[in-house]
Amino acid sequence: MELLRKLEILADAAKYDASCASSGTTKRNSLKGGLGSTEGSGICHAYAPDGRCISLLKLLLTNACVFDCAYCINRASSNTPRARFTVEEVVQLTLGFYRRNTIEGLFLSSGIIRSPDYTMEQVVRVARVLRLEHGFRGYIHLKTIPDAAPELLAEAGLYADRLSINMELPTVAGLESLAPDKDFSRIRHAMAGLRTRIEGAQDEARTARRALPKRFAPAGQSTQMIVGADGADDGAILGTATDLYAGYRMRRVYYSAYSPIPDASRLLPPAPPPLVREHRLYQADWLLRFYGFSREEILAGGQGGMLDLELDPKTAWALQSRDSFPVDLNRASREMLLRVPGLGAKTVHRLIAARRHTRLRVADLARLRVSLAKVLPFVVLADHVPRGLEGAGLRNRLLPATAFAASARPVQMALF
Repeated sequence: MELLRKLEILADAAKYDASCASSGTTKRNSLKGGLGSTEGSGICHAYAPDGRCISLLKLLLTNACVFDCAYCINRASSNTPRARFTVEEVVQLTLGFYRRNTIEGLFLSSGIIRSPDYTMEQVVRVARVLRLEHGFRGYIHLKTIPDAAPELLAEAGLYADRLSINMELPTVAGLESLAPDKDFSRIRHAMAGLRTRIEGAQDEARTARRALPKRFAPAGQSTQMIVGADGADDGAILGTATDLYAGYRMRRVYYSAYSPIPDASRLLPPAPPPLVREHRLYQADWLLRFYGFSREEILAGGQGGMLDLELDPKTAWALQSRDSFPVDLNRASREMLLRVPGLGAKTVHRLIAARRHTRLRVADLARLRVSLAKVLPFVVLADHVPRGLEGAGLRNRLLPATAFAASARPVQMALF
């Protein structure tokens, strides 16, 4: 098969994996030798508050797989066209795209061929050749296989900036039903091993005096969960995410709305979930990590374990917790300011800095370009006292202009 045809098949097959963000790694460049960088010079880059976002070559080593996960287009029983790169082909593609200033890094995953150990060895070999033989200093994210030998996962961390093991489904029952070849406990065990090695490398870096400490996945580990493939509600998904952040120091948990596939199993739902559900889970995830919300507080804004699809989780919580408002922006703590709908972490930081010198007014909020319609019903300012906080019509006033009726919520476009 021609290389271009392989690239067409295996780059397309990699699109289902959302956990390939590149933020959080160490800065490296090739000014003193080597090839590539993680600093993003010379290509369309956006620098977000939580790290860099760089363009990656996103590939599967192969889309052939001995596993038969019901939700996966590349499952063993699927009739999708198959292809496989050699290690040398992936290396040359990465270097070729980099030299054309198209990418700054590589995201590499793979179906399972022969055995988990054989597949993982091939994935690791790509990174090893890039780093050691070609001096590639760009970003590398490797998708690891929990059933592979711990020694292979340990070697992967020496060359990769980030490692990830996909949780796939949030519950043991869901995984046993839809992915019988995978084991929930083995996935957790592999994640725990990566956490131990990552933290060990971080501790060594903090205490090192002269010798350069050995690097190990400096951008940490991430995972992905599929939304809507099984019967798990948002509460179960956020509960698993909370456990992963607390127990395994996960850098990111990604959420991917289930997409129906050809010849799907009867165990799968016939229609995808509303795409806005995925969006709400990302918003809830942000509240968990950066805004001090608990899972229970976030779910209080919805019903039956599901998030409100019409309102963002913070606004939905505020409507259910009206006794906590209004908040005096000139006196309230940072923790309480972060709970005000419409106020982000950066805005809160600026408000706290500004109120040391003046009493905050509506005009100050306007200068910060916050949504006054969302913020003012919940706050007290020097020249503003909210009215109608207890009114039944507040929810309708807070609904965004683009809100969809329950019967016409946004859905995914078909992939086939």
